[in-house]
Amino acid sequence: MAIGQFRDVENGENNTLEDLEQPLFIKQEKIVSYEDEYGSDEKSTEKSGSIWMVLLSTCVAVCGSFEFGSCVGYSAPTQSAIREDLNLSLAQFSMFGSILTIGAMLGAITSGRIADFLGRKGAMRMSASFCITGWLAIFFSKGALSLDIGRFFTGYGIGVFSYVVPIFIAEIAPKNLRGALTTLNQLMIVTGASVAFVIGTIISWTTLALTGIVPCIFLLVGLWFVPESPRWLAKIGHEKEFQIALQRLRGKHADISDEMAEIQEYIVTLQSLPKAKLLDLFKSEHISSVIIGVGLMVFQQFGGINGIGFYASQTFEEAGISSKTGTIAYACVQVPITMVGAMLIDKSGRRPLIMVSATGTFLGCFLAGTSFFLKGYGLLLDWVPIIAVSGVLTYIASFSIGMGAVPWVIMSEIFPIHVKGASGSLVVLVNWLGAWAISYTYNFLMSWSSSGTYYIYSGFSLLTILFVAKLVPETKGKTLEEIQSCINSDRSRRQDIS
Repeated sequence: MAIGQFRDVENGENNTLEDLEQPLFIKQEKIVSYEDEYGSDEKSTEKSGSIWMVLLSTCVAVCGSFEFGSCVGYSAPTQSAIREDLNLSLAQFSMFGSILTIGAMLGAITSGRIADFLGRKGAMRMSASFCITGWLAIFFSKGALSLDIGRFFTGYGIGVFSYVVPIFIAEIAPKNLRGALTTLNQLMIVTGASVAFVIGTIISWTTLALTGIVPCIFLLVGLWFVPESPRWLAKIGHEKEFQIALQRLRGKHADISDEMAEIQEYIVTLQSLPKAKLLDLFKSEHISSVIIGVGLMVFQQFGGINGIGFYASQTFEEAGISSKTGTIAYACVQVPITMVGAMLIDKSGRRPLIMVSATGTFLGCFLAGTSFFLKGYGLLLDWVPIIAVSGVLTYIASFSIGMGAVPWVIMSEIFPIHVKGASGSLVVLVNWLGAWAISYTYNFLMSWSSSGTYYIYSGFSLLTILFVAKLVPETKGKTLEEIQSCINSDRSRRQDIS
């Protein structure tokens, strides 16, 4: 999976996607200005206060996103040191790197039930506790077993974070701030990974494990000062707490009556919809959406992101350059490019952005593969490190601008509302299984053929371009109903041709 690309992770068994849908896809939702929502300019004090509470709540929540990135970025700068200090084989370290994705997969699958039972804040507290326990296990590790247990615990924690953080932000944000605030989730994931990359080249792997606890502490402390999600409180029938939380978020003197009525009406509507099961996704009216959603996740993962990201330092060393130099450059590229992608997604459209991104990942993998090919045959040895670094940096920049986030955005748009829970469960499962497969096999593939590994990844990037060109609709600026109509008409056209 693109680690960190979980803007719309859902648990289908518990129909928790409705929670995500509440803020994102309310039918007949009218656009209001700050003056409409908070009152006239005479109430600027209250308006500022409400905005600051939303911003504070978001900043607290994205500490979980930063923690997500810290866990993902941990293995790349520490690989050599951990293997040397604990005398781990390549297979043992591959298990350590990939077991994070197994824990995260379980965390993501169970996150819906946890977030519904404990609330959004309760789920984040539980996630932080798992991550702290995992980091401490890694810090005190004397062998592979405790190392893997710690990595699994941190993986489970970030799997829950991957669902609950964007859910919480989407549920508390005003309509006209929601899009901007939800992009902070992905930005902080990338920032957390980049910080781990950089400081991991300076401090020991045990000290780096302790730094992973810091975002959890900030999160646990900050949660005492922010309200629970009003929509969750309304869903479980806590009317008084629902009103108090919404008033804190919108301002002491803001008129929240319309928003309260809208939320309550939407909850009633959702409860009246049929509860879809996993098998319902394979009915004729949904199969096209399933192919698109699952296909995008397969191509996202098998382009090699988790292998390249988890073991970046090893890749740079094999190319003949300093692992510290390479990982720092890798980290510095991620954050600004991710910001650019967030700004472009609603301007350029989904299809063009993902196709440009896949073209870039193809070029990056091809360059990296060519560098290893030249090194293997003793050709242009002075150029090999430059080509390798250029390839990896081109790859990560291209992935960050589109392939990381866009598949999740499209996934959130292509399924009808009553099957989004089940579809989210399926897509998350496919994504994490792909993440595990790539992160576990990367070292073995590199031992087989470094150039061949990157050429395989570049081939999947080419297939991504073809897949998007043939099957993926443009969803920019369309309502959910228009998207469904577009997908169904494309299916009917293909059936008529056949």
